[in-house]
Amino acid sequence: MEANNRWFIAVTVLLALLLAVMPLPYNWLWFRPSFTALLVIFWITRMPQSLGVGFAWMVGILEDLVTGSVLGTHALALAVLAYFSLLTYQRTRAFNPAQQLMWVFILVGINQVVGNWVHGLAGKPVPGLTFLWPAITSALLWPWMAPWLGLMAGRLQVR
Repeated sequence: MEANNRWFIAVTVLLALLLAVMPLPYNWLWFRPSFTALLVIFWITRMPQSLGVGFAWMVGILEDLVTGSVLGTHALALAVLAYFSLLTYQRTRAFNPAQQLMWVFILVGINQVVGNWVHGLAGKPVPGLTFLWPAITSALLWPWMAPWLGLMAGRLQVR
């Protein structure tokens, strides 16, 4: 992987981590998109030979450290998400925007379920299905985020 690729990927990870801890009003916290999950889906779909589960694990560990979560919560959830993204990246590239939106909803939903399961093991259960709101907001953000990142990566010739 070229240095230009590493630099741009590192900047996008930093931006996603900043957005993950950006202050929001209390009533809006459940609606925060999972920016790191969207980023992992994007980069693994774009560069499956260079990035994989290890990349997702490292991003998850960084997110755990930044957000103060139980160490390994986001790492495990993003690793599972990366695994499913790697299994389906060829099909995902061929999906139309509506199919991609649904697939991102499913992937981020799996990410949220795994994260909620780990929180439950740590004694912090989430009531009801409110933990799935980030999957909806992330899926709705995907049609704008993915083309924008693709355009920026194309300008920097990130492959």
